[in-house]
Amino acid sequence: MKPWKFILYVLMFTGLVLGIRYAWFSFPIMSGFTAKNMCSCVFVAGRPDSSVAAEELGDFPLSLADYEVDVDKKSVTATVFGMAKKKAFYREGLGCTLVIELSEDAIRKQVSPAVVVTQTDTAIQNFTIADSNLDVANLSQVIKAHVNAVNEKGQHEARAVVVLYDGKLQAEHYAPGFDRNSRMLGWSMAKSVTSALIGLLVKQGKLDVNKPAPVREWADAKDKRHAITLKHLLQQTSGLDFEENYAKYSDATRMLFDRADMAAYTASRPMKVAPGTEFYYSSGNANILSRIVRQAVGDPNYYSFIYDSLFRKIGMHSAVMEPDASGTMVGSSYVFATARDWAKFGLLYYNNGMVNGQQLFSNDWVKKSLAPFAADKLQQYGYQFWLNGFNKENPSQKKFPAAPADMFYAGGYAGQNVFVIPSKKLVIVRLGFKKCDENELLRKILECVR
Repeated sequence: MKPWKFILYVLMFTGLVLGIRYAWFSFPIMSGFTAKNMCSCVFVAGRPDSSVAAEELGDFPLSLADYEVDVDKKSVTATVFGMAKKKAFYREGLGCTLVIELSEDAIRKQVSPAVVVTQTDTAIQNFTIADSNLDVANLSQVIKAHVNAVNEKGQHEARAVVVLYDGKLQAEHYAPGFDRNSRMLGWSMAKSVTSALIGLLVKQGKLDVNKPAPVREWADAKDKRHAITLKHLLQQTSGLDFEENYAKYSDATRMLFDRADMAAYTASRPMKVAPGTEFYYSSGNANILSRIVRQAVGDPNYYSFIYDSLFRKIGMHSAVMEPDASGTMVGSSYVFATARDWAKFGLLYYNNGMVNGQQLFSNDWVKKSLAPFAADKLQQYGYQFWLNGFNKENPSQKKFPAAPADMFYAGGYAGQNVFVIPSKKLVIVRLGFKKCDENELLRKILECVR
């Protein structure tokens, strides 16, 4: 055999092996992402599948997946080139769940929630248009320009902007196809919701952030992971060996789209560094926290606790938090709510946990939630909330130079944000399907404060 032919055969064989490996690991993630997100956007958010396909699923390689929506059974199946079939189905009060490792029947037989989710404009009783120290006319123009801007495909990458000043609604605008009753996915803003649930249980004396996290996989005191505290999980310093990368087959994508019990998967990961010594943002930590909430409350009160003790208390009536196949809420990623209701969540922290004269958290919970810590070199994180810390490229500057140092926010994939700026009396919600220049948006809004 001639050398060039041998080299060609080797290259062809290597390419075949790599292609098979890519398909084996990546196709199930792609079909899982497609089934789950199409199901939620259609049956929870009430959007047409064509819109979801063009936006959430429009970019390569997700565009390779095929899907089928069953309106009668309220489910979605997806494949990639006819392979790696995945299914997600909708349940009233629970949203959509991806069928993984467990059968659909087994998932359906789990405890049903005594939860009735409403989606009406009566959920805005705390919002009142009022005069303020804002240039309201200019503010309205700013947010309309942001939402009305379109990309090269003619798509509105922003879907909603809502601005509160001193607790009152001052301006809002929505892209075509969306309005104040549209539920929208917050992605990692769910982490901040999970942190709030932990805060409720700390006030009730059921959890202590300074004690070892109650995780059964680490119950043995001889296990190095036993030293991980609840605070380490909240601050993203657990030290677990977990890769947060959505551009490939990683711990994060495997957890979300290929595992029934997301918390168990993360809790099974080995220790990489000592707890409390290194900041590493991990959706796995948030899902362990979510299972801790479930354990602390106990079934069958788990689902009703979330709605009765948090969402309904703050008037976030449209909110839907979705569980994994094991029945634990996906505390890292899956909360849908209207833009106004996301603003109410920001208002909860703006008001230091006070709602209608009732203190939901301990008096110092919000302060502790927003305190940076030594292991976070950029001083950019608290208890599952982002802070206006230092710029990664230029640590001499704030992450958002246009915003005050006291700004904090819940942040999610593709530009989902609830910004809270106490010194300017602002709560700003921005939702969309593409990330924006947040600093520029904040600068323009802040210029409207007289």
